[in-house]
Formats: sequence, structure tokens, C-alpha cells
Amino acid sequence: MKTADLYVRVSTDEQAQKGYSPRSQEHVLRQYCEMQNIKVRNVIFEDHSAKTFNRPEWKKLLITLKKHKHKTDLLLFTKWDRFSRNTSDAYQMITTLKKLGVDPQAIEQPLDMSIPENKMMLAIYLTTPEIENDRRGLNTFFGIRQAKKEGRWMGKAPLGYANKARENGSRYIAIKEPEASVMKWVFEQLSEGIFSGEQILHAMREKGIKCSKNNFYTCVRNPAYCGKIRLAEYKDEPARLVQALHEPLISEGLFYKVQDVLDGRKKVYGLAIATPKDLPLRNFLKCPKCPRMLTGSASKGRTTYRVYYHCRSACGVRFRAEEVNKSFMEELMQFLPRKGYSELFVETVTDSYNNQTRSIKEERKELIQHINEQNNRIDKARELMLSDEIDAAEFRKVKNDASEQVVRLEAKLNTVMEQSSNLLNIRPIAEKAILNLEMLDRFFDNSTIAGQRYLVGMLFPEKLTYSEGGCRTTKMNEAASVIYMKNKELQAKKMGQKSVLKTLPREG
Repeated sequence: MKTADLYVRVSTDEQAQKGYSPRSQEHVLRQYCEMQNIKVRNVIFEDHSAKTFNRPEWKKLLITLKKHKHKTDLLLFTKWDRFSRNTSDAYQMITTLKKLGVDPQAIEQPLDMSIPENKMMLAIYLTTPEIENDRRGLNTFFGIRQAKKEGRWMGKAPLGYANKARENGSRYIAIKEPEASVMKWVFEQLSEGIFSGEQILHAMREKGIKCSKNNFYTCVRNPAYCGKIRLAEYKDEPARLVQALHEPLISEGLFYKVQDVLDGRKKVYGLAIATPKDLPLRNFLKCPKCPRMLTGSASKGRTTYRVYYHCRSACGVRFRAEEVNKSFMEELMQFLPRKGYSELFVETVTDSYNNQTRSIKEERKELIQHINEQNNRIDKARELMLSDEIDAAEFRKVKNDASEQVVRLEAKLNTVMEQSSNLLNIRPIAEKAILNLEMLDRFFDNSTIAGQRYLVGMLFPEKLTYSEGGCRTTKMNEAASVIYMKNKELQAKKMGQKSVLKTLPREG
């Protein structure tokens, strides 16, 4: 009497669509064994795809057959597609099984392999399910691609969105709070270039949003947040961005600004968001003797701890934190508008804003010119290709590069157009801002350590240097520098000295 192992395989889709239930397969196989007087040794149940033989139960079966050679004569299954949907892998596995003394057979598609002509039938039985699989895969691929072309998001919604379905069954993604607000905050923080991505991710987690590092960087690179869907290159179709149907979370201009930061086109200062209370300037101070930034720590004295800013290198630079912080506060006081000159500062800010709004028109003109230049590049490359001076591959390279530049320029143009359509009555805003600046020192003292460091980063984007008992910087915030320099000018005039402010923004 021959001995057989019964192999039952089914996937969830097949069970739902074709009714290939494990119980029905087992029942048919056992009936066949009773009729053919075959002894059943084991029944193996598998629920993995047949595209490969990397299946858990199959690997266990193979180990058992190798340990107990010639204990099993037959491996029975209902059809050859239960065995495999990959022709080349199937032939190799049949050879392996025969070396172990096992003859694989499909009871509904029986083949006597001693007859040479039956090898052709075996090829048909094995190839048919593989073709069926490939066709199903292509249909799925083209279906997803067409949906993307129509602007529909396919798959799991990105962080800040949720998958939803309409009454007619069509699916879409919608903004989901509070994740959406946090993601918008993430893009805004990244665009400023003050904090690094990992520091923003840490702050994001503190806000209660769970996100891995890989998913974080996938999200901030995803154009879906600005209302675009990335369509991959396929054959002669170049990769491009398609206008999405879902509501964007951020503007295109903000998205591309973040991409510039991530690509290194904009400097990221990478400051820690939170540090100990006594060290608000840690990693803001440049070492005067080497290129490093000063860190900070406490040193135990005889009776108490003393806090220092110090360099990690061998240069040995060290300053008492109390003295540095005091010097910084003195420098910060220079940003407070002097009493009696508030109206002058309001006029200065108003003039500066008016000059800036005039420059918007010039920027708009420049952007349109750059867009036309890139389009002309494409036209010129097309002419060179038609005249056989360059080949199609070189043309596609030029076209893709120019098209990417056009997308970025158009995003900037949209931002400029929004700015021009949202012009403000700046005077009342400037008056309120001056009132807030008059309380800058109190605001700094009452802020959290994270708030203090954010303020320092905004005022001094190029870091500080401490020497000769004072804090210095090579560059400060442009808006704040107007008040700072004007204060210096007023102080110089009061003392009868030459003005240190050479130029102020003026109308015209």
C-alpha cells in the first residue's frame, strides 16, 4: 500500500472568489485515497501564496521528507496551481521531491510522467496559473496607475489623513485631527531651518503623535501634503506630479521650501529644542578658539554647583553660564525700542513693508522669466532631437530636469501671487508688534526653556560668540536688526558720535 501526504493550500482571495476551502480540498483528497487504497500519513494546511516556495508549512514538510526518506510515496493536491504558480520554481521542486522518492500528483489533473508527451501537459498546467497571476498583477498595476492619474490617493492614508468611504462605495482620504495640525507644524518648523528633523520628530512625539523615524522622513518627502500625487516613470511616460483630489494640508511653496532644507540647499542649524534651565544658550555659542559649538554642564564646587558653557575639544574654552546669560540679556535689551521713539519704529517698519510689497512685483516678473527660460530649454532640446543632434534619452533627461524646475518655480510663483493678494494694513500690526517688543525681556524671562531657545534662534540665526565679556553675532534677524541698529543710531547721536546706521529702508 502506498503512503501519501496531502497538501492543502488556499489564500484568502481564492477562498472568497472561487470557494477553495481547506475542508473541501481535504475531503476530496481523502476520498481519492480511499478509492485508490492509499494510506494518508500527514495533512498539510497552507495559507500562503504559491508565487514562491518560501511558505512556512511547505518548508516544514520538506525538512520532514528529508529526515524520513522513502517513508512517503506520494504528495497529493487537487490541482497543479495548489502546488505552484511559478513554472521555473515548480520544475526545480519536482526534481527535488523525486530525489527524495516522492511523486507529486494533482488528482484532478493526473499525469503519468513516464510518458514523455505528458511533460507538455505539465507545462500547460503550470504555466496557466502563472499567466493568470501575471495578468491579475498587470490589471491591478494599471488600475492603480489610472486612479493616480485621476488624482486619487491609493493605499493607506499618510499621517494626518484618514481613509474614508462615500455612500456609493468610492474611497477617499480626508484630513484627520489632531495629526493634521501637528504635521502642518512639522513642515513649518522644518522650513525655518532652526531645528533638525530628529529634534522636530522628538517634539512631535511629545505632542502625542506616534511616528517612526523612517515614516517621519517618508511623510515630509510626500507631495500628497501639498495636494499632489507622485506618478512613477513607466516606459515612455516620465515621472511627474498629478493634481490630487484630496484637500492639501500645506501650500506647494512650503513643501518645496522644506525639500530645499532636506536636500541641503538651505542651512539647518540643528539646535536642541529643550535644554536645562540654566543653559538656554547651549549650542548657540561658537567657540572662539575652534569651529565647535559650546555645550554646557554643571561642575561641583566645595559647597554648590557652578554651571559653565564649555567646548568639548582640547582647546579648553570655558565660561561661567551666569556671566554669559547676563551678557546676553544686556544684548537682548538692545532690541527694546527706546521710550518716545515708538512712532519712529512704526514708520520704519511701514516703509520697509511697502518696499517689500513693491519687490513682490519684481519677484513675480523674475519667476515668470525663469519659467519661460526652462520651457525654452525643453523646446530647444526637442529641436535638437528632431535634427538628430541629441538622442531621445538626452532629450528626456533635459525635459525631466526642466520640468522639475518649472514645478518648483510655479509653486514659488503661486506663493508670491498669494502674498500680493493678501496685502495688509501694516501700520496697526506694526504698532502691536512694537508694544510686544517693549516687553521682550519680560517675555524671555517668563518663557519656557523651549520658548527661550526658539526666540534666540529667531533673533540670531548665525549663532553668537562670547568674548571680552560680551555677546556678538555676525548676523541677526533682519526685522529685529532694524530696531537694534536704530537704537544704536539714537544712542550715538545722543553722545555726539557718528551714526552706525548707514542706510534704512525708505520709500522709493
